[in-house]
Amino acid sequence: MNSDEAMSDTQSNTVEFGRRPEPPRAAEPSRPADAAAKPFVPKTASQALRPEPGAAPPPRRSRASRNQVVVFMNFLVSLVMLMVIAAGAAVYLGKQAFDASGPTVAAKTFLVKPNSGVAQIAGSLEQNGLISDATVFRMGVRAYGGKATMKAGEYEVPAGASMRDIMELLQSGKSVMYSLTIPEGLTVAQAFRRIADSEALTGDMPDMPPEGSLAADTQRFTRGAERKVIVAKMLEQQQALIDEIWAKRASDLPIADVNEFVTLASIVEKETGIDSERPHVASVFVNRLRKNMRLQSDPTIIYGLFGGAGKPADRPIYQSDIEKRTPYNTYVINGLPPTPIANPGRAALEAVANPLQTDDLYFVADGTGGHVFATTLDEHNRNVAKYRAIQKQQAEDAAKAGAGGGTDAGEAQ
Repeated sequence: MNSDEAMSDTQSNTVEFGRRPEPPRAAEPSRPADAAAKPFVPKTASQALRPEPGAAPPPRRSRASRNQVVVFMNFLVSLVMLMVIAAGAAVYLGKQAFDASGPTVAAKTFLVKPNSGVAQIAGSLEQNGLISDATVFRMGVRAYGGKATMKAGEYEVPAGASMRDIMELLQSGKSVMYSLTIPEGLTVAQAFRRIADSEALTGDMPDMPPEGSLAADTQRFTRGAERKVIVAKMLEQQQALIDEIWAKRASDLPIADVNEFVTLASIVEKETGIDSERPHVASVFVNRLRKNMRLQSDPTIIYGLFGGAGKPADRPIYQSDIEKRTPYNTYVINGLPPTPIANPGRAALEAVANPLQTDDLYFVADGTGGHVFATTLDEHNRNVAKYRAIQKQQAEDAAKAGAGGGTDAGEAQ
């Protein structure tokens, strides 16, 4: 190292006492000689976007990326993904709506007609305000309903029931049940009138069947059931009941066939409404048949005069009616009428099939709703006198109370 370089080092490393050394300055970039002398000229927007002379061009897209098939496939993939996302969102929202509480604030009834499809039921539910969206219900039934079908009938939909609740209710078949009672002792015509008047039933009435052939019972059905179906069911039930009891009848009955069996049971049915009395009443008529005595039953007079329509409530039985000859008037004909005079119930049929074993040939009302029985005519006449005294007293009491009296023509003589 020469002396000049050493001196230079010494001078560069010498620091003036009391002053900090200044940090070294960064070297300024060198500019071309002409740039320093050339003034700055602003560029327009279009000029600024142009590539500088000598600048490298942007990389070109590959031939594969510019292929139209590839572009189309990319579009399809994107479209499918969007559709999958949209479908998933729709399924989620649809399930939420299907399980959410319904719009009803009170229980309402809803009728599913026979042979109704899912779309028809869904539209009707929406129209009745039971669901908010028929499309959601229809899709929900297809997704969650399984193989179960929605059954015809009238249903009570609880307040706030969800679409799922309604679907399960309609699939259960637990519809609102209606009742139609045909009491024992009504004629076929009277029973038909009740069936025709039921507003819950539909369809025309069938042809009227023979007297005594309808079951005296309570029929249960859903709204919209057909009248002819109800009648067919009543015919079947009555025939089964008759066959059952006829098979267990006493062997010594003075009855030729099933028609006579039902006919006598219908007379017993009309004579008394007390079940415990029916075997006793039946024994009186069976005893009379065995002795070839006329049955002398007042209900046969009425049926002979008025048929299945029945006697008007304000029409009494006159003495002249007892003597009128009709095929049913057992005061003037021997034996049984040609057909039943009403629809007998089980108790009357069983009473005739196995009547009480007595020697009684007469009975008359006792004034309390029942009857008093007698073996001889003298005893019977005394019973009749007692009953007429009771009738007279009742009429006097009714007159005092300002009401009219009545008579009871329910006696066999």
